[in-house]
Amino acid sequence: MSWFTESNRYKHFILGIPTGFLTILFTLGIATGMEFKDAHHQNGNKPIKEWDWSAWDWVDWLCTVAGGIIGNTILVGIIFIIISICQK
Repeated sequence: MSWFTESNRYKHFILGIPTGFLTILFTLGIATGMEFKDAHHQNGNKPIKEWDWSAWDWVDWLCTVAGGIIGNTILVGIIFIIISICQK
């Protein structure tokens, strides 16, 4: 589990859950924005065309999206529970 604690991946995962509860598209935007910020910070103030794109961490991005999928699954489960209660 050391890969999960490096680079604050657990924070990416945890942040993905409430954003996924809103919508998975919001999670994709948040994940991309967080990675853009991280890559920008690691590349100094260079223009984007001069970036070293190896600074982009796809594992962080995927951890955020995985959290978003879990959050969205919780939302869908709650909606199904509410629908089943209302139909009785």
